[in-house]
Amino acid sequence: MPSDADLLTAVEAAWVAAFGPVGSRGSVSFVGVAPIDVLRFGPDGAGPVRYATVGMARTPMSDPQAVVVDASTGPRVELVLTLARREDSVLRTMAALASAPTVEGLVLAPDGTVETGHPLWDGAEFTAVLIDPPVLPEVATDMGQPVRLLPVVPITATELAYRRIHGAAALREAWREAGTDLRAPVRARRGLDRPAAEA
Repeated sequence: MPSDADLLTAVEAAWVAAFGPVGSRGSVSFVGVAPIDVLRFGPDGAGPVRYATVGMARTPMSDPQAVVVDASTGPRVELVLTLARREDSVLRTMAALASAPTVEGLVLAPDGTVETGHPLWDGAEFTAVLIDPPVLPEVATDMGQPVRLLPVVPITATELAYRRIHGAAALREAWREAGTDLRAPVRARRGLDRPAAEA
């Protein structure tokens, strides 16, 4: 019978296959939630740094109003954040994001946002993330749905408000038009002042 350990081993193997050797590992526990590991990949030369969760997929996400949770149909995901430089204080935030479905009853999916209520890392201007569509293959599992590996993008309060009014696609288009570097630790706000009628 498949176990949580088998599932998480497969998730970690998928991250390693995509990003190379693990640079470091941290584990964070919250009350009522199994520990979440956060793996750091990089920095390696001029390449980016990635922080990927392992442990979120133990529990399928479900509507908090549901009376019965079906582990065979609930979606399972893990998250990855890519930055231009090392910001290890983001580790706890990544673990908190990974625990949000269990703690807060959230179902995380592409185009959704999650607010943290605090900077994503020490000194960051970002207090929320936008969930992007997956770019890596799903991780097959015998425990129900495959695990989706979802990228998350840091967003500012201004960008979060823009996304609420105009939608995720419009926010991404504004970034594209402004040439925004989504991995940079500081982000220009050009392109976010268009009136609603133009979005």
